[in-house]
Amino acid sequence: MLNRRGWLLLAATLLGAALTARLGVWQLDRAAQKIALQTAIDAEAQRPAIANADLGGGDQLHRRVALRGTWVAERSVWLDNRPMDGHTGFFVVTPLRLAGRPEAILVQRGWAPRNQVDRTQLPPVATPAGEVEVVGRLAASPSRLYELGSGSSGAIRQNLDPAAFAVESGLKLLPLTVVQTAASGADDGLLRHWPPPDLGLHKHYGYAFQWFALCALILALYVWFQLVRPRLRKQP
Repeated sequence: MLNRRGWLLLAATLLGAALTARLGVWQLDRAAQKIALQTAIDAEAQRPAIANADLGGGDQLHRRVALRGTWVAERSVWLDNRPMDGHTGFFVVTPLRLAGRPEAILVQRGWAPRNQVDRTQLPPVATPAGEVEVVGRLAASPSRLYELGSGSSGAIRQNLDPAAFAVESGLKLLPLTVVQTAASGADDGLLRHWPPPDLGLHKHYGYAFQWFALCALILALYVWFQLVRPRLRKQP
C-alpha cells in the first residue's frame, strides 16, 4: 500500500512521463507539418510557369515564372557573406523592369565570388542590355541573414529590404522576388546552385528522441527505486 508520499511520487512520475511524451509527439507533428509544407511547395513548382500578365495575382510563392523585361543594371545590389559550393561571395540582386507593365521585380540572379584581397572590388558580371527572358521561381524576398542595427546602403549590403529599396530606387516594385534558375541568354558568369530549403527535420526528430528518452528514463527510475530496489533489500 502506498502512503501519501508514495502517491505524490507516483503522480509526479506519471505527470512527468506524460508531459515529456507529449512534447515528443509534438516534435513529430512539427516534422509532419514541414513535410506537408514541402509537398505543397513541390506541387506549386510543377504548375505552369507564370508570365508577365499573370504575375502578382493571389498567392504565387514558389511558382515557376518566365518573365520578360529589361535589367535595371545601375540598381544592382550585392548581398555579402553568401556561401555557395563551399566558398563565400555575393548574391547579385538586380531589378527587372517588366515588359508591358509599369512595375519591376527584384531578381536574385546568382552567386559571384568575392575578391579575397579587396572585398570592396566587385567581380565582373555580364548584364545584357535590351529585353531578356528570366526563368526562375518566386520567393517572398531576397536571401536574408541576421543583421545587427539598421540596414546598410550602397552596392554591397548585408540584406535588402524590398519596401525600403523601392523608395530608395524610385521603382514600383512588386512584393515578390524571382530566384533565377538559368542565365538570360549568354553565360553571365553567375552560379545558381541554389540549395533546397532546409526544413529542419533532423532537428525535430532529434528533439523528439530526447523527449521520448527522458520519458523512458523517468519511468525506469521510478520502477527501479520504488519497486525493484525495495524488493532486493528485503531479500536475505
